[in-house]
Amino acid sequence: MENVVDVLIVGAGISGLTTALGLHRLGIRSLVLESSDDLRITGFALSLWTNGWKALDAVGIGDSLRQIHDQLEGIITTSMISGRKTSELLFSAPEERGVRCVRRKFLLEFLAKELPIGTIKFSSKVVSIEESGLLKLVHLADGTSIKTKVLIGCDGVNSVVAKWLGFKAPAFTGRYAVRGCLELKSSHGFEPKMSQFVGEGVRAGIIPCNDKTLYWFFTWTPSAEEIEMSENPAKLKQLVLSKLGEMPGEARAVIEETDVACFQPAALRYRPPWELMWGNIVKGNVCVAGDALHPMTPDLGQGGCSALEDGVVLARCIAEALLKKPSSPEEEVLLLEMGLRKYAAERKWRSIDLISTAYMVGRLQQSSGVFAKFFRDKILSHFLVGLLLGRTNFDCGKLAPSSL
Repeated sequence: MENVVDVLIVGAGISGLTTALGLHRLGIRSLVLESSDDLRITGFALSLWTNGWKALDAVGIGDSLRQIHDQLEGIITTSMISGRKTSELLFSAPEERGVRCVRRKFLLEFLAKELPIGTIKFSSKVVSIEESGLLKLVHLADGTSIKTKVLIGCDGVNSVVAKWLGFKAPAFTGRYAVRGCLELKSSHGFEPKMSQFVGEGVRAGIIPCNDKTLYWFFTWTPSAEEIEMSENPAKLKQLVLSKLGEMPGEARAVIEETDVACFQPAALRYRPPWELMWGNIVKGNVCVAGDALHPMTPDLGQGGCSALEDGVVLARCIAEALLKKPSSPEEEVLLLEMGLRKYAAERKWRSIDLISTAYMVGRLQQSSGVFAKFFRDKILSHFLVGLLLGRTNFDCGKLAPSSL
């Protein structure tokens, strides 16, 4: 059996659901295919900066998420070698769209519950894509096929759609990350600030989501022996704890008290910027967004924010094409292709900038050696924070096309 839909989105992650919700707000129905049997909540939490909140406000769920996540006031950096604070930056006067650490589970659930029933089709793994006249024919693992006027790949770093467009698999940075979340019955007592800890080739952080929930991360470049150890959650937990150096006791306790099942290694990957310069973000009526487009290291905290931006821009560009009431299928396809090319033009250099900056910041922050430590702690600390903050002022714009 072959179904036909206007817009088919592969992947019910942040970019996929934001695109679907944006289209829904503009009166356009889409179908979202998700390979797993439920919403994917790996990663536990993510930092949402001003640019991310602008995108959430554009699709209408910003206020709901702000009510259950505390606003952060600044960033404190502490050396894991000396145990001393090396820098502190306070954010400018608080505003509604200030920085918050948002639980991924809540973000996805809030996006999904605003969609019409039946928009998300779970347990639907895409295995191949082929041309079918003016449409694309998408084959699923269960033997069904779906024809679509627009195909959007929001299927993550191992994207089937990105591969069809000609992109290579994302490159491995040599670094790994472990992430966790600690939920307490009473207040954790941490200030509403990001706490960053930098050591010899390692970096960690603890960020409050609210007064009872703390998100933490740890990144490092493992040896071959450590990669083998990391396959065992109990051994990985001990490995992480052994690398925390002079991290303050209250911060160390957060990681110690986290359930061992949370300790899963994640290889940090990115798309080399030159692939976006010369590759095809769009080919005809097919495009990619989110991690399928711009996988990046987490060092800027912009992966989730940029996925939200993608969704708003993509929904706007598709709506602008579909709401023009084309007179023929051929004209409709032409308008859709123009809309996708407009999306690609808006997102290409933004993606290149974020990928490049995140990679550079990560390398500098996790550098080792006496000179590198001095240069990072005494000279670069404020510069690096400035790089981070400079990427948060981006505005993806309103959801509705200017023509409406």
